Amino acid sequence: MLAAIGFLTIAVFLAAVLSGRVSVLLALTVVPAAAAVAAGLAGGLGDYVATGLETVAPVAIMITFAILYFSLMLDTGLFDPAIRRVVRWAGGDPLKICVGTAALTVLVALDGDGASTFLIMASAMLPLYDRLGMRRIVLAALICLGAGVMNMIPWGGPTARAMAALDLTASDVFLPLLPAMAAGIAWVLVAAWIIGRRERARLGVVELPAAPADVPGAAPAPVRSRADRIRFAVSVVLTLALVVVLLLQLAELPVVFLCAFVVALLVNRPTWEGQRALFEKHGHNVVLVTAMIFAAGVFTGVLGGTGMITAMAETLVGLVPDGAGGVLPVAVALTSMPLSLVFTPDAYYFGVLPVLAETSSALGGDPAEVARAAILGQMTTGFPLSPLTASTFILLGLTAVELGRHQRFVFGWAFGTTVVMTVVALLTGALTV
Repeated sequence: MLAAIGFLTIAVFLAAVLSGRVSVLLALTVVPAAAAVAAGLAGGLGDYVATGLETVAPVAIMITFAILYFSLMLDTGLFDPAIRRVVRWAGGDPLKICVGTAALTVLVALDGDGASTFLIMASAMLPLYDRLGMRRIVLAALICLGAGVMNMIPWGGPTARAMAALDLTASDVFLPLLPAMAAGIAWVLVAAWIIGRRERARLGVVELPAAPADVPGAAPAPVRSRADRIRFAVSVVLTLALVVVLLLQLAELPVVFLCAFVVALLVNRPTWEGQRALFEKHGHNVVLVTAMIFAAGVFTGVLGGTGMITAMAETLVGLVPDGAGGVLPVAVALTSMPLSLVFTPDAYYFGVLPVLAETSSALGGDPAEVARAAILGQMTTGFPLSPLTASTFILLGLTAVELGRHQRFVFGWAFGTTVVMTVVALLTGALTV
């Protein structure tokens, strides 16, 4: 009964979001609350919600100061020189810009943290896309595809969870998938090329005449005073230091962004008038994104606290027939990406995966294969479009793209990444049938 209510809750939520007629905020909060009442578990609703909010609070804090930090850096023109170089290289060609966006995302995503990848890439590339008239949904999709395939690295969340849940090493799980991952990256670049061709057909190769100095990517560059140049240099050093700390994970992200924002604010907006103007300009973005993150905390808190996620996992495992052991890894691989819309990474890797691996072992299979199959899509290619991950809303908040539109646009491309990697994994022996 609990599993049925859980599946119905997921179905209603996805239908509401994809329809575009219900706000994600309402869907994330009202739908699970109604499900808890229907299941007769309304008495614990307060505890479930509180637990979910506590879980996402650090992410919400980090996002608050991260958005403010990168918004301030954009206002100070930190990315203008890099944007001008990209514009000169691309010559206003949307195809080159799309491929460049995907390639840069793959490099930036080596830190294994989706949130920082989205913050860095969206903040750096958005002014260029706006300047050329390119669609923001394209930017969100290309960042999504590049970050998704790179989330397979061993220090990323899904692979680390898979290794911990099944007591495996990177040699067992990740190394056999390196050829498949390389194929996935190649597919992402091909997808970027195809999407870029469509943007080029829509816009043509855009001429970039001289524009006012305050427009990102404008030429010539604005004339800066000596004080402006000093502030710019300090901002560059501060941002590089921030990126190093993010890559090396030297401190907790909420603390890092809080400290970085305070320093940047004192350097670039030392007066209260300047600080108030910054908050008035960008405060609405912070409210929209953090509200969505807390709503996601309600959703996962209720479904997890009521036991619906556990019940759904047990039901799915029970559907595997005894004679299907040989195709189990392939089935896991092909369903892993879509199930990112249903299961949180903890629920899948610590709840579903161990039972699937045990089933495979009992049928004569290798549990490591099931782990490899899972990371081909579950919260890797699937995480940047899942409503169950807070970082998704960072990307959508920065690009101002609605969740349902984003999912409809990028789902096929992301699932294609998983399919390509699954085929290569079969060809190279990482998965067998």
